[in-house]
Amino acid sequence: MDLQFLGATDTVTGSKYLLRHGGTRVLVDCGLFQGYKQLRLRNRAAFPVDPASIDAVILTHAHIDHSGYLPLLVRQGFRGPVFCSAATRDLCAIMLPDSGHLQEEEAAFANRHHLSRHEPALPLYTRDDALASLKQLRSVPLDTPWEPVAGLQARLAHSGHMLGSTFVRLDDGRRSILFSGDLGRPNDLLLKPPVAMEGADYLVIESTYGDRTHPHSDAVAGLGEVIRRTAARGGAVIIPAFAVGRAQALLYAIGQLKQQGRIADLPVFLNSPMAANATQAYTRHPEGLKLTPAQCRELASVARIVETPEESERLNSRTGPMVIVAASGMATGGRVVHHLKAFAPDARNTLLFAGYQAGGTRGASIVGGAATVRIHGQDIPVRAEVARLDDLSAHADAGEILDWLRHFRQPPRTTFITHGEPTAADTLRQRIERELGWGCHMPYYLETVGLA
Repeated sequence: MDLQFLGATDTVTGSKYLLRHGGTRVLVDCGLFQGYKQLRLRNRAAFPVDPASIDAVILTHAHIDHSGYLPLLVRQGFRGPVFCSAATRDLCAIMLPDSGHLQEEEAAFANRHHLSRHEPALPLYTRDDALASLKQLRSVPLDTPWEPVAGLQARLAHSGHMLGSTFVRLDDGRRSILFSGDLGRPNDLLLKPPVAMEGADYLVIESTYGDRTHPHSDAVAGLGEVIRRTAARGGAVIIPAFAVGRAQALLYAIGQLKQQGRIADLPVFLNSPMAANATQAYTRHPEGLKLTPAQCRELASVARIVETPEESERLNSRTGPMVIVAASGMATGGRVVHHLKAFAPDARNTLLFAGYQAGGTRGASIVGGAATVRIHGQDIPVRAEVARLDDLSAHADAGEILDWLRHFRQPPRTTFITHGEPTAADTLRQRIERELGWGCHMPYYLETVGLA
């Protein structure tokens, strides 16, 4: 058995791990690269192995950096099953077509305004490509073994990162390997904590926040403070948010603040039809949630849903205190980019980031203090207040990762540190080696390692 790292090395995106077992190949996660241009170019390069030679895919969860390459893989010849939890299947049915649609919209916008060096600019894949890939998704229950390929047993377990997110454990009877996917937090607003795992012979662990500790503050109170001070100066709060997970947590928090009278009853807009649809999935999959079905339904009533591009455009000329939650979470695309273009130059407004911003993204640039941000070929001044709410992150911090690892009955033979920027990954490596005494390895892009 050997493992090849096709992504998520020295970066937090593009998760893809190819496991070769006998004559079979299983791909764990199938994500897009995001952020720096040199990473994004990998999405358009030839896939490192023949997609038709892959027998099965297993998804840890539906976020695009873990699932978003799937339409391309299918278009290039992959014909096997894609295994995942039922909630991940339902969310992929929302997120992948939306991803294709957004890419078509952005290519069309670039062509209309001659913003691309390529004539014509082409989407990475289309909505139809995404819809075609969905036919290969197969849901499997959590905590129930099954065989993705002959001779290899798989099991999914709740990881607490987003609705439907799972750990993936594979075992051929001689050795086992555990993929963390994205590890959730023990005290998430909406999700139950990650389940404790007994371990495996080999471990692939994410390190997004491997070099930091989340503030132990009241995230809801912090959100309320930002909204109140922005409203007091007549401004709007613009929140780039992942359409699944972060958007719902924000709506829940805003709803709590309004019910408790901690913020005024100002208008709240959810400018992401995908996020609106995803919220409905919460009512169908309550098993990993802390919320009751009634509380899930209440999420949908907190904000006004912005359906069409025309409605979205009209928001940009609206004045007065309001909150706009819009995708994408790192401001790499989607409707929030147009809102940043409209609202960033005004000092009365606030740009609030409530999650990790990968290097090379607009979000990372703004959070890093950039005076301007490049949007649609223009340098847009950033005069608005820039705020962060790290305590709303859905990723475990370094201490929470270590606490989860301490449940293992025995150390893995090797712990592979992935899905983190180099500093975060190396800091986590040092902590695991120092505090747990485990042997760690930071793989490089396309590296193959044997699993004895």
